[in-house]
Amino acid sequence: MREVREVMRLYRESGQPVRDIARRIGVARSTARDMIARFERSGLAWPVPVEMNDTALEARLYGAAGVKPGRRKLPEPDWSVVAREMKRKHVTLQVLWEEYIALHPDGYRYSRFCDLFRGWEGRLPLTMRQSHGGGEKLFIDYAGDKVPVVDRQTGEVRDAHIFVAVMGGSSLSFGYATWTEQMGDWIDSHNAAFAFFGGVPQLLVPDNAKVAVIKACLFDPMVNRSYTDMARHYDTAVLPTRPRKPRDKAKVEACVGIVERWLLGRLRNRIFYSLAELNAAIAECMALLNDVRVVRQFGKTRRQMFEEIDAPNLKPLPADPWVHAEWKRCRVGLDYHIALERHHYSVPFRFARREVEARFTTRTVEVFLGGERIAVHMRGSGNGRHTTIPEHMPSSHRRYGEWTPTKIREEATRIGPMMSLLVEKIIEGRPHPEQGYRSCLGIIGLEKRFGAERLEAAALRALEIQARNYPSVKSILEKGLDRVPVPTSPEHEPIVHTNIRGSGYYH
Repeated sequence: MREVREVMRLYRESGQPVRDIARRIGVARSTARDMIARFERSGLAWPVPVEMNDTALEARLYGAAGVKPGRRKLPEPDWSVVAREMKRKHVTLQVLWEEYIALHPDGYRYSRFCDLFRGWEGRLPLTMRQSHGGGEKLFIDYAGDKVPVVDRQTGEVRDAHIFVAVMGGSSLSFGYATWTEQMGDWIDSHNAAFAFFGGVPQLLVPDNAKVAVIKACLFDPMVNRSYTDMARHYDTAVLPTRPRKPRDKAKVEACVGIVERWLLGRLRNRIFYSLAELNAAIAECMALLNDVRVVRQFGKTRRQMFEEIDAPNLKPLPADPWVHAEWKRCRVGLDYHIALERHHYSVPFRFARREVEARFTTRTVEVFLGGERIAVHMRGSGNGRHTTIPEHMPSSHRRYGEWTPTKIREEATRIGPMMSLLVEKIIEGRPHPEQGYRSCLGIIGLEKRFGAERLEAAALRALEIQARNYPSVKSILEKGLDRVPVPTSPEHEPIVHTNIRGSGYYH
């Protein structure tokens, strides 16, 4: 409408020819003539009344917006549904138009259908153009499609996930195959990516996957603790994208598409038998993308731009790569042990029944309470057994724990031969030797109350009557039976009778 007002000013007030007016305004002569003709037909006086704004003037000259005079209004689809369907894989405007024309045979043709959709899309909120400094951000994601890997021995096919990382400044891209998208593989992929780039960026920009973000939030997302520890080790920070805002990491989203076309398309007819073989093939394809293919917009390869833009601004790598550790909340049991991955680890006994945090790697287990480390162990094999440090035990338990099978036998031998024999009989008579250790400890402990001489006599009495347990030996001592000899039955003369056969009968 500004152009209409300027055309009419020059036409009415200056009296200039239409050709000169069109040249000065920068429109076609036919357009200038149409503007003058419409104004003349509208019956408006010049100058236009001050209270008439551009919207009212447009309605007076051109009628209702979007509908040309004499043009029929055709049914339109729900453009929001069209936009949502366009986000699906393999869905194009051609496919959606064919579905639309099947429902409305007299509807818009394909070209007009596309124009109307682009016009509707243009009224959506504007997208901010993002610029990324050198070495500033590393965008991280997983490709949607997977690559099958075949086991040579069993023939089993297992899908490998493709980790993708892209430098924000140069778009240098990195791909890495892992079996899963879990924390262990996630950290391993980051270590490989940092080694590939030869440095660490200022920020890591993942999406809101559970492996990276525990609780998504627009203002203050809660990042996984293990992921935070890894970032701190590399002197970088994690800045997750906003939930459901893929444009925040458009760089890696575009790279994922490139990887899927460039990488997966080239590998589709190859058979891989190991993850290492797949990663070698990925490295070859990514080398072609980064080192050979020229980015038309800049006339350079991604590698050349990386060396100029990103490499000088990357932070140096630490001496050692980050070792992945997981955290788990545990409650200390009454036996002052925690259960972790089918193994039990001791903590100081005074922390029994307390809730603690366990940090475990492939080699170590650390136990923390209130941020203070209270125990550390070598990682067990997950066989259900216990790893106990003697200093963690109460003094009474420590004394009991010091009793080994060898020491039990030594103490029994010291008391006397009958006691040693009784201990051996008790251990041999149990289904498992360890089941007899506690009974032997109880019997040996009776020495403090009754003395070694009486205990040796009680052991003899127990052997004679085959009483091989702690209660029987204790009863013998309490009742003084150790001083009473065991009665022996008198010998009987052999019975001779005609109905009783002698031993010779059976030869």
